[in-house]
Amino acid sequence: MMQSTNPATGAQLATYEEDDAVDVEEKLGLSMDAYADWRDRPIREREQLLANAGAVLRENKRRYAELMVQEMGKPISQAMAEVEKSAWACDHYAEYASAYLSEEHYPSPPGTEVKTVHDPLGPVLAVMPWNFPFWQVIRFAAPYLTAGNVGLLKHASNVPGTALALEEVFTEAGYPEGVFQTLMIGSDHVDDVLADDRVEAATLTGSGPAGRAVAETAGKHLKKTVLELGGSDPFIVLDDADLEAAVETGVQARTQNGGQSCIAAKRFLVHEAVYDEYVDRLVDAFEELVVGDPMAEATDIGPQADADLMADLQEQVQASVDAGATLLTGGEPLDRDGAFYPPTVLSDVPSGCPADSEETFGPVAAVYEVADDQEAVALANDSRFGLGASIWTEDRERGEQLARDIESGAVYVNELTKSDPRVPFGGIKDSGYGRELSETGIREFVNRKTVWIQ
Repeated sequence: MMQSTNPATGAQLATYEEDDAVDVEEKLGLSMDAYADWRDRPIREREQLLANAGAVLRENKRRYAELMVQEMGKPISQAMAEVEKSAWACDHYAEYASAYLSEEHYPSPPGTEVKTVHDPLGPVLAVMPWNFPFWQVIRFAAPYLTAGNVGLLKHASNVPGTALALEEVFTEAGYPEGVFQTLMIGSDHVDDVLADDRVEAATLTGSGPAGRAVAETAGKHLKKTVLELGGSDPFIVLDDADLEAAVETGVQARTQNGGQSCIAAKRFLVHEAVYDEYVDRLVDAFEELVVGDPMAEATDIGPQADADLMADLQEQVQASVDAGATLLTGGEPLDRDGAFYPPTVLSDVPSGCPADSEETFGPVAAVYEVADDQEAVALANDSRFGLGASIWTEDRERGEQLARDIESGAVYVNELTKSDPRVPFGGIKDSGYGRELSETGIREFVNRKTVWIQ
């Protein structure tokens, strides 16, 4: 059985029966039956169904948001925004999928036609995380289903209710049975599903070890994968930055979703000319954040998603302090029921300590003082991760030049690092490979087939 637990109270919410081998076999068979018809549906029809899915999300926004809050602790205002963003992704691909997948024609001899067409691959397995439990799934499903694939979702085990709600979205939108299914299985069964001949590809958002395991199994069977893994994103504040904006966005970038985000700002690299002022402002802003009931509209930070994950975060903070980091605020779980951890700022962070070299998955900011642009870039790149980065400067050309020097999948100048359905999203180094979203993303799981007609 799977259990969902409210991290704000520790109370058990519900239990769900896991799929056994017979259930999984039936769902794999159904996915193949569904694919045989779905792949031949006109793309405009698939786009209309996706638009319907966006409408279902908006119609049920409050209910879906409350489910997320209950299962993983996201503040209600952020949960509502996540459902709305998921609907936006549906809108985007409902409008642009046919253009993204249009035929491409090439020069050819007189009387011939040469083009590339984009055919679907088949059933795609999606192994998805709990931190953005609607958005992560929709950004997989919206492009790949509309391209003609069918989806098999293995969601995180602490959000089973959300997994079934997502299946409901596509059913209510009118999708044929089997086009989108939830597999209620544990992580130990992923390899068997991925190895099955009926599964053509896989995408995973999660930890490095999970990504390596999926990549290894997929590699043995020559199956395409897209991996979006962890991050330790730099947030660079230069001497000419708008400090008010850099503080306001920096707080949001580090503490949104309780700091439980791969693309959260985790390492703040601040020019020495503004370091003291910026850090003072950052600490003050962290201490003003409201930590509490995630159902309350005024709450900025709810509980961490799981007590064990909070314990891991506390171990990282304590080990960093023991190594020489200075604790400026926070640093201890709050003395109340639930997995509540305060916004925390560390300075004088030693190289190689957990706050420096590992991904801290919670509201913990590590701040560094840098002498110039070159030191900021060197420190930003001194990481095994390469997901995103943010640079703050009033000189746009300076920001653009530094952005080219940062080793990451995305760099935002004077903006929050984020995922957006209009632009490609993904990382390099230990942050994974492949891209999601935009035209680039929808083409990850298609056969770009050359057709020559003589």
